[in-house]
Amino acid sequence: MLQNVVTVLTHGVNAFELGVVCEVFGIDRSEEGLPVYDFAVAAAEEPPIRVHPGVTVDTPYGLERLAAADLIALPAGRDFTERTFPAPLLDALRAGVERGARVLSVCSGAFVLGAAGLLDGRRCTTHWRHSDELARRWPAAAVEPDVLYVDDDPVLTSAGTAAGIDACLHLVRKEQGSAVANAIARRMVVPPHRDGGQAQYIEHPLPPVRDDDAIGSALAWMQRNLDQDITVERLAARAHMAPRTFARRFHRETGGTPYQWLVGQRVLLAQQLLEATELTVDAVAARAGFGGAAALRHHFLRRLGTTPQAYRRTFCGGVRVPD
Repeated sequence: MLQNVVTVLTHGVNAFELGVVCEVFGIDRSEEGLPVYDFAVAAAEEPPIRVHPGVTVDTPYGLERLAAADLIALPAGRDFTERTFPAPLLDALRAGVERGARVLSVCSGAFVLGAAGLLDGRRCTTHWRHSDELARRWPAAAVEPDVLYVDDDPVLTSAGTAAGIDACLHLVRKEQGSAVANAIARRMVVPPHRDGGQAQYIEHPLPPVRDDDAIGSALAWMQRNLDQDITVERLAARAHMAPRTFARRFHRETGGTPYQWLVGQRVLLAQQLLEATELTVDAVAARAGFGGAAALRHHFLRRLGTTPQAYRRTFCGGVRVPD
């Protein structure tokens, strides 16, 4: 369940990362038929909380507000890689996970989870600049420095600020379906889905899907033709490049291979078709470019940890959003 959301603050928290959580979960979008979260900002230290840079936040809520939360979010903060955190906060985080709540960190917020012992034995990430320090301080954690976010349920960790948006939308999609996540993304004017395994640091920002450059044109064509047999050789020929040159440039500009990007888009399309249509699983697989139900199940299990049938049962009764 994802209904009651709390973001908990300590002194030095960063304004932008706080804003990420507030924007995804703290806005009333009921006029669009979207869920309204019971959202609160709670102080783990004596308010007003000093927010970097040069802002203070006052709130009537303290750590007691965490007791009812389905999701507890931890934004990044200044000097979080070095400081200690209040013992009552760490106790409250452990208690939340023990009773079934999720916790989500943005960037260096992962250090709070590490101090609470919630990263031990779990896959996790943080901003690439801090990943070595995270691994050094909590050697029992399996730190993945090159990814945007990691979902090791019930602990979600994300890299830099934009990756925090990705992680929040991933959780919305997981709990409430792609229609809800896509609608929130449209309101925020951000990409509706970036796979967590995408590289953090790439030579260029992820290009928009457009037709006026070689890689953008390839992305646009792939997105329009997900049901076709798409190979690197075919894409390279369209871009008038050698296959190896095309593959290198694609990786440089997107942080992944054409195959990885293609599978991610196909899975996303399959999710949308399972939610919004009555097509059979075989028909969804064909429409999304997987060929057959077996291939669709394979990639669904690898990426989402569930089967197409189970996904449809979960989300087919969810909120429908007009285009």
